[in-house]
Amino acid sequence: MKRINEGARADSSRRDFLRLGAVATIGVGATASIPAHALASSTMVNVPFEAKIPRIAIVGVGGRGTSLLKNLLGTDAEIVAICDIFEEKARHAQSLVEAAGHKKPEIYFGNEHSFEDLMKRTDVDLVIVATYWNWHAPIGVAAMESGKHVALEVPAVTTMADCWKIVDTSEKTRKHCLILENCCYGYEETLVLRLTHAGELGELLYGEGAYLHDLRNILFSTQGEGLWRRAEHTKANGNLYPTHGLGPVANYMGIQRGDRFEHMVSMSSQQKGLDLYRKDAVKAGDPRWAERYVTGDMNVSLIKTSLGRTITVKHDVVNPRPYSRVNSIAGTKGVFEDYPPRIYVDGQAGGEKYGSLEAWKKYDHPLWKNEGENAKKMGGHGGMDFLMLFRLVQCMREGLPPDIDVYDAAAWSSIGPLSVRSVSTGSAPVEVPDFTRGHWRDRSASAIALQA
Repeated sequence: MKRINEGARADSSRRDFLRLGAVATIGVGATASIPAHALASSTMVNVPFEAKIPRIAIVGVGGRGTSLLKNLLGTDAEIVAICDIFEEKARHAQSLVEAAGHKKPEIYFGNEHSFEDLMKRTDVDLVIVATYWNWHAPIGVAAMESGKHVALEVPAVTTMADCWKIVDTSEKTRKHCLILENCCYGYEETLVLRLTHAGELGELLYGEGAYLHDLRNILFSTQGEGLWRRAEHTKANGNLYPTHGLGPVANYMGIQRGDRFEHMVSMSSQQKGLDLYRKDAVKAGDPRWAERYVTGDMNVSLIKTSLGRTITVKHDVVNPRPYSRVNSIAGTKGVFEDYPPRIYVDGQAGGEKYGSLEAWKKYDHPLWKNEGENAKKMGGHGGMDFLMLFRLVQCMREGLPPDIDVYDAAAWSSIGPLSVRSVSTGSAPVEVPDFTRGHWRDRSASAIALQA
């Protein structure tokens, strides 16, 4: 079966459309188009921020948004506005800013559209979005169209249409839209990124990332993410949360920077975990017994890149198991495996046994060498959250391009809806669009690796 062409142009003729072959077999709904109006857009690759200390607004200050706010207060950014559906959350976030000795930010609250009033402000440089997933794209687009850069929590977006929407809008407005993928700033991830870019593992061949995290208690909670995240498991069968494991591996391989995702296949196991947990956690008569879960417990997706590399991405959040993002990369000279972190390089002492990363500390990242202790004190997944935001503020203050841009946000997030498409068609291969429109050839390495 031929691959489903995800990059077909919107003005394709009926004859050209049918030439895709697999589409006629699998269904018209298996295609996505590049909007014709955007074909001549100017790229946002390597476009710098305006150099200034950023004035930031946060939309969504539940658990995640509040955590990001606390880390931002450790930078020199100015928090000028806060928005949430619930007044008490907005006021709590406002009090945190004041308690840290900063000017009292204005708050917006009341309903899901309260952010629209915030967008009328002219004193906001960056909007951080930490809401329910389905609001990331609408708020992000509104921010860019009102002249603001935007940073979206993960996954940045959840549909192919929205992947293209954030790319098109970023290019049209000349405003950045990035994904807040904190795992790209972890200690092991940044060290291994520099190590691989230095060629210590040879020519890279394959990698693996995952999100393996027992979230059953959170999913069935009556507050926080339990109010919305469990519902995602009733909608689609695929990888619902790909970017934590995928982002670091994509950086190792230089995806969007000399290579790109070309096509993928995906398959899911049967669904068991949520049904079993519900039997013990939910009383008879509860409305949650009417829910039908369709997401397979374990999704495994396999991506092929233009240079012939492969990336495996896994997702399981509904079964008892230790936490792991797998985080593995292999090349012609050796391999790194995480959880626990270990490395093997051809010819190393000790025979065919993994060694410690201690021997490779010369590749410690400058962010961790210079700000690591402060990051650990600030908290946020061991310090990676703080370093992600510290670096974002640094890029804006110094007028640098963002480390992770709209093309990364779209490509990494696209693996979610594309996995659903592949699973629904018997694990048929699906093409991954080139969101950069060919500009992935214009740079050769992750900016995170190049920091001095």
